[in-house]
Amino acid sequence: MEPITHFLTGACIGRAGLNRKTAYATLAATLAAEAADLDVLWRFSGPVEGLKHHRGITHTFVGAPAVAAVVVGAVWLLYRWHQHRHKSRAAAPAVEAGAPAPPLPQPVRWGWLYLTALIAALSHILLDWTNNYGVRPFFPFNPRWYAGSIVFIAEPILWLLLGLALIVPGLLGLADREIGARRSPFRGRTWAIFALCGMVALWCWRWAEKSQAQAMLQNVQVASAPVRRLALEPYPVNPWRWHAILETDSFYQTAEVNTNTGSIDSDPQSDVIYKPTDTPAVEAAKRTLLGHVYLDWGRWAMVRDVGQEPMDGMEPPRLPPGRTWTTVLFSDLRFAYTFRAAGQGSRPSPLGGWVYIVDGREEAGEGMGGHAQR
Repeated sequence: MEPITHFLTGACIGRAGLNRKTAYATLAATLAAEAADLDVLWRFSGPVEGLKHHRGITHTFVGAPAVAAVVVGAVWLLYRWHQHRHKSRAAAPAVEAGAPAPPLPQPVRWGWLYLTALIAALSHILLDWTNNYGVRPFFPFNPRWYAGSIVFIAEPILWLLLGLALIVPGLLGLADREIGARRSPFRGRTWAIFALCGMVALWCWRWAEKSQAQAMLQNVQVASAPVRRLALEPYPVNPWRWHAILETDSFYQTAEVNTNTGSIDSDPQSDVIYKPTDTPAVEAAKRTLLGHVYLDWGRWAMVRDVGQEPMDGMEPPRLPPGRTWTTVLFSDLRFAYTFRAAGQGSRPSPLGGWVYIVDGREEAGEGMGGHAQR
């Protein structure tokens, strides 16, 4: 999922009761819920290296304890700073005679704080599993990618649900202060638990709708040839709408499925994608760094030789007479649809890649999303 959902989920985890066990629980949970995405720093080494390491070791059951430990270490530094500040204020002479000493902060129980951060770090893996990009939670022992594909990578319903759980208690607190009611130090526990339960309920609903969509496709002949495998990709907001990909021996066919109306829309003219031919350039491209990384991750990858087509972000190779170059494109059908409308007006996915191949055998540059791998 994108960072907003992770941050909001972590905040709700902290406020669901763990903040009553130790100070800094909500802060630690909020940071740990998103900390795994620090692997985006690999993009400074180039887009292909970024793809190679994204959702890598920080998104695994092996890496989650280390992620939690780093977050707790950062909170410890903040705690030491707060402790020093509190002692300085307590030692300073009071401005007025009889002025009360600064209140002592809530005690920090480091075991509880680490448990809070670990739960939040594991929530990151769970949330990323729910979308169609996938995670490798058992890496490095098992490099396989797993994806639930039940929630779009940006889900406004979750933003609303989790956001309200954090905002409403504050608004109610303002109302209480207006009428002079006693302020609770741990406001919002019920709302946070409700939001987290609502998230799970949304997942269950979407899982059921996806299963229904899959059953619909299995009971109707959409493609003109036997289907070897199929995939269903989610749309945001609408739990009844799914983008289907069906693979046959010679082509792919896409369809739009609506479990609410029971309709399956697919045009054999415009929604059929024939499998590209493997040329020497394609075989050479598969052996490059991009080829190894992309084919490991792209469960619905397509590799096409498109001839001499220059790519944004890098000039085509300059060659002496007698030598030729060609462009090989990498794409994944899971991300070849637009979430705004079916089949029309979609832009090229930033998760697409390209390789320049010279004379059908040598690499002369590669990149992704308009950026070259240097």
